[in-house]
Amino acid sequence: MSAAKTASGSAVRAPATLEEFMLQALAMERDAVERYTDFADQMETHNNHDVAAMFRTMAGYETKHAQEIMAEMGWKEAPVQALQGVRWAGFDSPEAPAIDEVHYLMRPWHALQLALAAEQRAEAFFGELAKAATNDAVRAKALELQAEEAEHVELVRAWMAKVPKPEGDWANDPDPPRYID
Repeated sequence: MSAAKTASGSAVRAPATLEEFMLQALAMERDAVERYTDFADQMETHNNHDVAAMFRTMAGYETKHAQEIMAEMGWKEAPVQALQGVRWAGFDSPEAPAIDEVHYLMRPWHALQLALAAEQRAEAFFGELAKAATNDAVRAKALELQAEEAEHVELVRAWMAKVPKPEGDWANDPDPPRYID
């Protein structure tokens, strides 16, 4: 694998083969599905059904992307390597939304902010992989996925334009949860 530096200074390692690259892309999509599903479950627990539905929709989109990768590669089941996880430069894969950014009173606008940041990270990640790639097939696929992620960024921005921005006191809870020992 060859490496390039990201904007944050961490090294991005380009897979040597197209199969390794697609395993990495599949792992990234699966991580995003898992994180969005976890967020949806959390929001349902807090009776925040609008945001739960939005997170489930985003998990559905990422599931579709994972299925497209599987179909393109002719995989009937996810290869063991993808199931075991791929190592990322940071704690999370680039497309997984930040786990510490969820608030039980967040609004759909906030969920879209998380999705926007995740899609932007994915776009940048594939761009860095394309720069680091020494294999023409990997470079071409990385550029293709970068373009797809750029489209996703624009779709999320368009979606955000249709959702009201929350008022400044959105996190104020007149009846906050109480913890009793």
